Amino acid sequence: MAGNGRKNADQALMLALACGATVESAARKSGVSESTVYRRLKDLGFKRELAKLQAEMVQRATAMLTASTLEAAKTLLSLQDPSMPPAVRLGAARAVVDFGVKMRQLVELEERLAAMEALLGDRTGK
Repeated sequence: MAGNGRKNADQALMLALACGATVESAARKSGVSESTVYRRLKDLGFKRELAKLQAEMVQRATAMLTASTLEAAKTLLSLQDPSMPPAVRLGAARAVVDFGVKMRQLVELEERLAAMEALLGDRTGK
């Protein structure tokens, strides 16, 4: 049973740290001492799991933002309607152009990277 308590404390500690809590706050939230938090942070396995959790959280947040991109684009386009005040239309137009250029650059960069990876794969026989 004691192992379960540590596992639960580690999970609570990991979640608190992954969400950006300070050592003091993470200790309080997980019911352990600050020295325990520092000791756990020195453990390579714990640090690996923490990094994995943080990466998963970033991946989920990125997916949520990606899913809302279409709605955001629709909003920007609706702000360009002639019934909107000129300042609003100008701001929306600038945002659309800015995001369009950035997206095009990102797609081009991804294509170039994929081509380079393919080329390197061909050269190394992978």
